[in-house]
Amino acid sequence: MAYDEKYKLRTLSYRNEGHTLSQTSAVFQISITSIRKWEKQLKEEGNLKKRPITRRFKKIDPEKLKVYVREHPDAYLREIAEVFQCCQTAIRKALIRLKITRKKRPRVITNKNLKK
Repeated sequence: MAYDEKYKLRTLSYRNEGHTLSQTSAVFQISITSIRKWEKQLKEEGNLKKRPITRRFKKIDPEKLKVYVREHPDAYLREIAEVFQCCQTAIRKALIRLKITRKKRPRVITNKNLKK
């Protein structure tokens, strides 16, 4: 749960009045860890504003995947998966997210109706 900046400041001012961490925690119903984190943030950054959420990719870097697909247009999913050390499904889903379509056909197309 995200707390309002004013609420954080009020909590820390109560703490700075000489109250212990456990007293502050009991009065404001906040964990001691949160109070310590807020004190550290106020000391280092000078404010208690909410930090922006940064999302990172887990295994497959989208930019590297784009470059690899551009350089190796004929690579199969299994080959790309070996390079990025993940499964073919992860590569397929990453390509879908990047809106890259890849249609592969077997090199030899057999016609079952042909007679030998």
